[in-house]
Amino acid sequence: MADSVNGRYKYLQKIGEGVHGMVLKAQDLTIGKVVAIKKVSLRTKHGEISLSTVREIKALQHCECKYIMSLLDVFPDMTGLSLVFEFMPHTLYSILKNDSMPLSRSTIRSYASMLLHGVNYMHNIGIMHRDIKPANLLIDENNVLKIADFGLARIYSQNEDKSYSPQVASRWYRAPELLYGSSKYGSAVDMWAIGCVFAEMLRRVPLFNGNTDIEQLALVIKILGNPNIKDWPEINSLPDFKKIHFSHSKGESWQNVFPTCTTANEIALVDGLIQYNPKKRLTAAETLNLDYFTQFDGDVRKSTSKI
Repeated sequence: MADSVNGRYKYLQKIGEGVHGMVLKAQDLTIGKVVAIKKVSLRTKHGEISLSTVREIKALQHCECKYIMSLLDVFPDMTGLSLVFEFMPHTLYSILKNDSMPLSRSTIRSYASMLLHGVNYMHNIGIMHRDIKPANLLIDENNVLKIADFGLARIYSQNEDKSYSPQVASRWYRAPELLYGSSKYGSAVDMWAIGCVFAEMLRRVPLFNGNTDIEQLALVIKILGNPNIKDWPEINSLPDFKKIHFSHSKGESWQNVFPTCTTANEIALVDGLIQYNPKKRLTAAETLNLDYFTQFDGDVRKSTSKI
């Protein structure tokens, strides 16, 4: 690995590696600021143009929101492109895995608000993220949460009848319509994922942590009960609905799922998002109008405590 590129960025260390590329910590020598550089390939292993790279750049070019990671610079390298972002020392995933970094109730509410403001902005300009999860939610030194990794993002229109791949979103945060193989879906898949993330912040463990898609559905059904065609008529036409059969489950109450200290307003937020029928899930704007957020100041960062 070279020490610097074009005299501007000095690589410091490798900080991560995922499906879509390697992430390096670097120093921007022109402004003396630490940044994160994500190295991505322009082509897949089959020699085709990488759609995830194109989608990420295209989506980020459309976003100007303080709760979404800003793309600071793009430059070519020997293997493809390098995308430059501000450096964020934490992910929500790393915080949830670290018992020495407990989340206060005000911090959970602050993170939820910032996430919802960012997603509301995305949905308003026609972008589905399709991979909301703790590892893609970054936290800066001022405890501000920002949404990252737009490799699966799609620009969409509510008025267009488009088909999309159901193989999106990490399994634990994958909406039931995706698990049943639907290719006709919208921004509600992000809202299901947000409900799962919020529940995980309250519980410190994932709400649904299946090892396979079948197990994932089984865990959802265990808590929500079997999906009801009366409540979700469209489920009858989903590709895999009639292929998969589960034992009857009445479901569990949210009070039994969460710790005894969970408030009614917190449960109302989870219940508004963890709904089988995508049409019945709250939107980001509707969620922000719940009683859970009514005592929040205008600037969501005011109530945020340090990690």
